[in-house]
Amino acid sequence: MKENWDACFAMVLKHEGGFVNHPKDPGGMTNLGVTRTNWELYLDHDVTEADMRALTPEMVKPFYKKNYWDRIRGDELPSGVDYAAYDLAVNSGTGRAAKYLQQIAGVTVDGVIGPQSMKAIQKCDAEDTVDEICNMRMDFLRGLNTFDTFGKGWTIRVNDVKAKATEMA
Repeated sequence: MKENWDACFAMVLKHEGGFVNHPKDPGGMTNLGVTRTNWELYLDHDVTEADMRALTPEMVKPFYKKNYWDRIRGDELPSGVDYAAYDLAVNSGTGRAAKYLQQIAGVTVDGVIGPQSMKAIQKCDAEDTVDEICNMRMDFLRGLNTFDTFGKGWTIRVNDVKAKATEMA
């Protein structure tokens, strides 16, 4: 829902944290959940480590809106579903988020939320959709070769998202 954007952005940033450059993280240098590669693509120029360390929530908010919230059509998703799908999109990609929503809604799974997909998603029970998104997400995360390193944090995150999204639904 459009009115949930600010709260969803703040909740995602809580989980994303500050600057990290973990050697086992395939995303590499990251701050506020934004990888250096994605920030460079967004700005259309190279950035330094100092640039990455200087990122603020205000700087990255338009990036998150354009690249994640808008791509999953967060403004149109039911309350709670918007947050669960948005957090998934940030953590595992917008295509995966769209496909999970489509699979749950029983429509063609193509990774693009068009009018038919949105109509079907909106007809689904929001709490059940949140539950299914989070269950599918954990199944995916458990299958990653980095789960031993990051799995505890991912599990905490998904459980927190599930609880908050269910409250919102």
